[in-house]
Amino acid sequence: MAEGLPVLTDVARVRGLTRRFGERTVLDGIDLSIARGEFVALLGRSGSGKSTLLRALAGLDSATEGDLTVDGTVSVAFQEPRLVPWKRVWANVALGLRSGDPRAAAEKALAEVGLTERGGAWPLTLSGGEAQRASLARALVREPDLMLLDEPFSALDALTRITMHRLVLDLWEKHRPGILLVTHDVDEALLLAGRVLVLDDGRIAHESRVDLPRPRHRDHPDLISLRSTLLTALGVTLEGTA
Repeated sequence: MAEGLPVLTDVARVRGLTRRFGERTVLDGIDLSIARGEFVALLGRSGSGKSTLLRALAGLDSATEGDLTVDGTVSVAFQEPRLVPWKRVWANVALGLRSGDPRAAAEKALAEVGLTERGGAWPLTLSGGEAQRASLARALVREPDLMLLDEPFSALDALTRITMHRLVLDLWEKHRPGILLVTHDVDEALLLAGRVLVLDDGRIAHESRVDLPRPRHRDHPDLISLRSTLLTALGVTLEGTA
């Protein structure tokens, strides 16, 4: 299914989603739909509620108000790979699988992320990029309808990030889950997503669509214009932060 064609169903839908921590309202009546096969990026300043929204979609936070529906399987890749150090890499990927042949499924997922030779390794012997690949394999092995990525590339060096961007796009194009990518990086959002949202004060304050084929280049005139729009929505000016 090519991006840009009409999509008839949503994999996730929230209406009036609110989350309070004491007297502080972190999410304030959010409405959001993510279509099947859609790649959405979520930007926002620290404390804007990005990870809170992701945790709600993942089913990790039940103390919300409003309506939240996810149709299908959900998987999450976090900023930290969160690999269990006393289990081999393949066993980390297979963790929680209860049907079929978990090891075979894990090894297939590891092959898709280029870690065939590292399945028997201990997590502490992996590089940062390899550990994040293993985290993606663990998310992928569940064949998710919705994949939630919580700043999974922020701790990686620039070259490894480029490699991981290409890998995520390859996996998305092959499997077509709906993806919500939480990130602080405007360029990352523009290079990967088909729709970019800005969260501010617990609400979606801005939405931009990126109707450009991939791979994309940072110096494309449309991306330069969208970057300026998104930075403004984030409160960033040429002089600094408003």
